Amino acid sequence: MVSTPTRHPRRKPAVRQHSSSSRNTSGSRPDNLISQDASPTVATAVGPPRRGVRSAFVRLWLFLEGSDRQTSGSSYYMILGATLALTAIGLMMVLSASSVETIAKAAAEGEQVSNGITAFDLFLKQGMWAVGGIILMFILSRFGPRMYKALAWPGLGVAAVLLVLVLVIGQEINGNRNWIQVGGFTMQPSEPAKLALALWCATVLERKRGLIRSWKHALVPVLFPFGGLIVGLVMLGGDLGTAIILGMILAAALFFAGAPMKMFTIAGLVGIAGAFGAILLNSTRSTRIQAWLRLNCDTATDPCFQSNQGLFALASGGWWGVGIGQSRQKWNWIPEAHNDFIFAIIGEEFGLIGTLVVIALFGILAVATLRVARRYTDPFVRILMASILVWLIGQAFVNIGMVTGVLPVIGVPLPFISYGGSALTFTLAAVGLLLAFARRMPPSAASDAEGATKPESDSGIRK
Repeated sequence: MVSTPTRHPRRKPAVRQHSSSSRNTSGSRPDNLISQDASPTVATAVGPPRRGVRSAFVRLWLFLEGSDRQTSGSSYYMILGATLALTAIGLMMVLSASSVETIAKAAAEGEQVSNGITAFDLFLKQGMWAVGGIILMFILSRFGPRMYKALAWPGLGVAAVLLVLVLVIGQEINGNRNWIQVGGFTMQPSEPAKLALALWCATVLERKRGLIRSWKHALVPVLFPFGGLIVGLVMLGGDLGTAIILGMILAAALFFAGAPMKMFTIAGLVGIAGAFGAILLNSTRSTRIQAWLRLNCDTATDPCFQSNQGLFALASGGWWGVGIGQSRQKWNWIPEAHNDFIFAIIGEEFGLIGTLVVIALFGILAVATLRVARRYTDPFVRILMASILVWLIGQAFVNIGMVTGVLPVIGVPLPFISYGGSALTFTLAAVGLLLAFARRMPPSAASDAEGATKPESDSGIRK
């Protein structure tokens, strides 16, 4: 009896290729051996997709962040979504905070409150400005850097003329001469001046990028004479808070343009000295600083009243708030409840959670703007986006710090949310510039370099 030889149990039989097309006639190694031995990473990449919480988070982050080769476009929708959400919250809170004061004022003047027209007066005006600002935002988002550069010098000139007109025919409210009345509406020229200054700084510094390391070219003409002129005209109107925001825009533009750090130290010391001088020469400002330091809260005028009522509103809101429209401090307890101290009403009606939502929306706007800016190599785009970002986020920080008692009360509104038509319109216009750059966001420079060298390496492999 003949027994069949058995194979080793761990050894698999080799599969022979009988077709003539699969024979290796050139004497080189077969293709299947090359794919198995030379590039094991390719074989592992073809496996089934990994599942789990970590892989899902990685895929979500890749969708939001994009890759070096291709952008996902999510930054555009993050900027747009955060802007529209903040604007909607602002309209809702202006309606909640202003209706009570409007009804009380109408009753004191003996006017009739019929059909809600008087009660919703400020809300309707703010809504009109919001619609106009959103339309302007989408219009500006369709243009490119060439159009923005063409508008830089004319925009700065118009802003300077409006600021001069404020000093001549402007209205003085609460010690500040910052408003021009046009028909039934009032306009604050310092708001378009912020956008014009940011656009002009980016245009000038982009042309001087090879000379910006020299302090002479960094100072002229950004700080002297044009930037200093805009800030000086605002200071002549008595608005220290807006002058500080304009100074932040100038500092951000010079910093991201690459100006020497020694200049910031000197300019910072000069700015602090100038701010102290402006405080000492104005009784209203010095009273506010003393109220912030709790030095004059026991006087008859009680200058700490507004800040104290703002803290009471935040404290009474607790975690979840007392409910929309249910604020008690807005009943003429907080002066300017619909304007500078609207964040306190948000904290009272929506609690700590509501205030964190507002802060998170500003954070989303900041992160998305930085993600777009780092993709660009054009200094004009980077300087302009950084200046607008510092303007919006810096002003929000100052307002929230003012309401919470971290900073003194200097009359700076909360972007997108506080009442003010000109402020809302030109803030939305500034976001339109951010959206324009987010729409055309290029891939990273590393992927461009890799793509430029990849065809040569591929051709070498094929040979």
